[in-house]
Amino acid sequence: MKLFSQILILGLAAEATVASTWFSKAVYNKWHETELERWLSDHNVPYPTPADRKDLENLVKDNWQTKIAQPYSDWDTKQLNTYLQQKGVEVKDAAASNKDGLVAQVKSAWYEAEDKADDAWTSVKDWIFDSWTDSQLKAFADKHDIPVPQPRKRDTVLQKLRSNYETVAQKAGETASYPGNWLYETWSESDLKEWLDTNGIPAPQPTTRDKLIASVRRNARVASLRMADMSASASKSAADATQTLSDKLLESWSDSQIKEWADKNGIKVPQGSKRNELLAIARKHRASLTGDNASYSAKSAYGAATSSAANEYAKATDDAAMKADDLFNSAIATWSESRLKAYLDARGVPVPQNGKKDELLSAVRLNRHKAATGWSVWTFDTWTVDNLKAYLASSGDKAAKKASEQAGATREQLLSAAQNAYSSASKTSGSAYASVTSYLAKQTDAAKDSVFDTWSESELKNYLDSYGFDVPQGSTKNQLVAWARNQRNYFQYGTTSPQGTLWTKLSNSAQWVMDQLSFGAAAGRKEAAYQAEKAGDAVKEGATYASNRAGEAAQKAGDKIKEEL
Repeated sequence: MKLFSQILILGLAAEATVASTWFSKAVYNKWHETELERWLSDHNVPYPTPADRKDLENLVKDNWQTKIAQPYSDWDTKQLNTYLQQKGVEVKDAAASNKDGLVAQVKSAWYEAEDKADDAWTSVKDWIFDSWTDSQLKAFADKHDIPVPQPRKRDTVLQKLRSNYETVAQKAGETASYPGNWLYETWSESDLKEWLDTNGIPAPQPTTRDKLIASVRRNARVASLRMADMSASASKSAADATQTLSDKLLESWSDSQIKEWADKNGIKVPQGSKRNELLAIARKHRASLTGDNASYSAKSAYGAATSSAANEYAKATDDAAMKADDLFNSAIATWSESRLKAYLDARGVPVPQNGKKDELLSAVRLNRHKAATGWSVWTFDTWTVDNLKAYLASSGDKAAKKASEQAGATREQLLSAAQNAYSSASKTSGSAYASVTSYLAKQTDAAKDSVFDTWSESELKNYLDSYGFDVPQGSTKNQLVAWARNQRNYFQYGTTSPQGTLWTKLSNSAQWVMDQLSFGAAAGRKEAAYQAEKAGDAVKEGATYASNRAGEAAQKAGDKIKEEL
């Protein structure tokens, strides 16, 4: 028995030693206490105040796996499915709603291994700037007197910011491992909101500058990973397409042309080599060939074909942004003056003195990317009957409580009662208003995308009518739900897709690039094949024939892309 006890004690001691060793190596073990608190706050993990360092580290440790190593653990099935679709992973219909199964699939197709996720946080400077715009990078350099040689190319600016990151933090007396708000001092609130919009992350409602920064900081790593993944995919597609073109061009040459080119590049060709052997020799030494050769010609041809696609993509991106603006402008044009004022009020924007609709519309357009900072009577817009009744019953307002108990009350009647109760409480302020805002702060899930699915068609039409939306005759319920969701999202977020835009927008953008690259390669292959046939008929025309035709192929491929776009 004594021997067993000794063995048990030794085993526990060894286990504790291993655990202690692992824990001491955790990246956050070296963080300042304020960074630990900041991380917990950013990830909505409650922590005691005051708290000693060990308690903070334990809380970070307990949540690190789901927040950092597996950030997709908190995603809903829609986000999980979209990610898998983007990565080209097929999901069967039966599995599309099984969250556990989807999480497992996402894990196997995630951007990086879990140990790499830990490593990334040992050097934040290497990726924290990746999702910044060029103007934001330059503004940071200017503010902190970081010299950047002209012309200020993005790669150069990034390199300078990374090399000066710790120095800037030290001069400011700030921490750099999990950076504070100092990193975003040059960003306006609209910049922060626009970053969230661009990356498909709903801005916290209601919000403050601190909350916006926390949301940007919390999601910066995933945004960086996705950008790197998209870039790598585009580069691989370009390389694959170039390889295909190079093969086609080689096949278009005659035996004598291959021998001539081999001799020109100092490559020995055995006497009596058959065509397949000649092609194999050419492919083997393709990387060492320079100048007017297959690889060079293929790259030139492909470059010409895809440079047009790149220009068209940039134009298409701008056009998409303009289209989004146009859709937003069209939507708000039908809003009533009271709703336009509410949009501005919720964002702390002074309402124009004259209050004319044109001026209100102009102010709303100007503040499209400004996040809502408070509640208003419109907060209850999308609440369900049960949510409204619960609010009225707890508001402390006698009239409101009576309305909640009224048998057969419609949603519109309950909504009106809730708005009146809120308006009355906000005017009196004091404990009544404090009680109302406390209740609202706990109802963050009262208006999710799925809320409209439970509404009747008449409720949906009434809701759309409050936006001045003209519902076409014969509209289906699914159409009504989609229109209602769009109007709600425009009013709350300034965009129609706050959830999933990161996935949809980046996925669509990448797919556009992939389509253009694939098309460019296909066009080039078609032309190269055509030139191969021509070269076979006119082999005596000289060694420059194929390269000339490759140039024509590139031009035609580029022209074809323009026509298609």
